[in-house]
Amino acid sequence: MPRPRAFDERRVLERAREQFWATGYAGTRMDDIARATGLGKGSLYGAFGDKGKLFHRVFGDWCTAVVEVAEDRLAGGPDAEALARLSGYVHLMAENTASDTERRGCLLAKGAAELAQHDPTVAGRSAETMTALLTLLRTEISAAQRHGDIDSAADPERLAALLLTVVRGIEAVGKAGLDPETLRNIADTALAVLPMSEGQKRLETGCSPAREN
Repeated sequence: MPRPRAFDERRVLERAREQFWATGYAGTRMDDIARATGLGKGSLYGAFGDKGKLFHRVFGDWCTAVVEVAEDRLAGGPDAEALARLSGYVHLMAENTASDTERRGCLLAKGAAELAQHDPTVAGRSAETMTALLTLLRTEISAAQRHGDIDSAADPERLAALLLTVVRGIEAVGKAGLDPETLRNIADTALAVLPMSEGQKRLETGCSPAREN
């Protein structure tokens, strides 16, 4: 009968994630993980496998969390609030990046940039995550179109791809050193260029249709 593990797996994975996040995959040794987690290398290998398998576990958990944050902000709710949900999500991503004063960036972006070219697991998980985010954004754009906030003639797939690129791009340029106010302005501009319906434009400008005599 296998012996129960004498450590908190969640805590160990969090410490391993912090180490990978700080020093990257290539810059992290199992000795570093052992020191960060307080476990011996034998225990780490026995519980999680080699460094690659441990990173895949950490990376997969991170990708799941990225989608869960988006689902919490975007999924469900009435069509009348879809545009507000989209705005809230884009601004949240800008604020999260602005608050990253250490410029560590997102582990999804860092892991994909470092490993996706030659690691099929990282490449597949990255693509799966981006597809999930794209679907959530497209669903909300379609809801805003049904409510009459976004022009119904616009292609929701293309608009979703635009917003996804903006959100992920904000993270990249924030890590490169752009100031928080610029990041917020990027979010505002991306939302401002969405093709609003005529009714929504009138609401935003405070104008109402002219009445017939």
